[in-house]
Amino acid sequence: MVYNRAVPHISNLSLLFAFMFCVAPAQAQGLPSGTSGKLLLTGGVTQLEGAAGGGLTPWAIIGGYGTRDQIGANAFYTNVRTGDYDFQAAGALVGIYDRVELSYAHQTFDTRAVGGALGLGNGFKFNVDVFGLKVKVAGDAVLEQDSWLPQIAVGIQHKRNDRGNIVRAVGAKSDSGTDFYVSATKLILDQSLLLNGTIRATKANQLGILGFGGDKSDRYKPQFEGSAALLLRRDLAIGAEYRSKPNNLGFAREDDWWDMFVAWAPIKNVSLTAAYANLGDVATRRNQKGPYVSVQIGF
Repeated sequence: MVYNRAVPHISNLSLLFAFMFCVAPAQAQGLPSGTSGKLLLTGGVTQLEGAAGGGLTPWAIIGGYGTRDQIGANAFYTNVRTGDYDFQAAGALVGIYDRVELSYAHQTFDTRAVGGALGLGNGFKFNVDVFGLKVKVAGDAVLEQDSWLPQIAVGIQHKRNDRGNIVRAVGAKSDSGTDFYVSATKLILDQSLLLNGTIRATKANQLGILGFGGDKSDRYKPQFEGSAALLLRRDLAIGAEYRSKPNNLGFAREDDWWDMFVAWAPIKNVSLTAAYANLGDVATRRNQKGPYVSVQIGF
């Protein structure tokens, strides 16, 4: 399912990711015994822009189950359906030696009947490609339990929107842009608790679906993103997330996002996430909220 949705839009870079996703398990098999993968669910799930973390925000952890001697990988598919819109994302990431993460996500935003009301046509779609890089710079969320220092990572996400003429017509300054972020993740194993904070510098309007910058502002603005998750048992976690958003466009107010989620890993290579997501005002429509579902396959 993931590959069928992603194939029509993949780039050379995403083909490379797909190749690495296929060969990662084979490389892991050749490693010495004692270099087993990470603990269940400690690799997080995949967020909307393709990075390892929660559903809305990246964490400092590196995706996949590979340790510092291994290459790991994840593939994912996510759907969020609100009262007026349908959002889908699919992609893959590669974690290299638990230090570097490369990711790709393709996002599709379906305007459904709102597109017709705006003169674009029912079911009009915006597509955004997101290319990500994350690097761990300090700490280890799992191994350093006797230290107050969280795991810290820096990352970038470069985004390209395929509807440049339209997003400029509604006030955006560009159809492409790059987000920069710093994440800090602390896992407290004896309390089964994970805490994460992310600061993001961005110009993106609704993740980039409505372009970047706007008639109200075309400057990078720091935004806060936070997550908290509680492990109820080794294969089941619950939590909540919050993501602040810029408000660059005069024609459409942009609200902060939040969700409440449950993540379940029936086996180590598969995780399922279900959430209630509240996205506030989106593209002239108020009170957009609804179910969030995601599936991830990883090694």
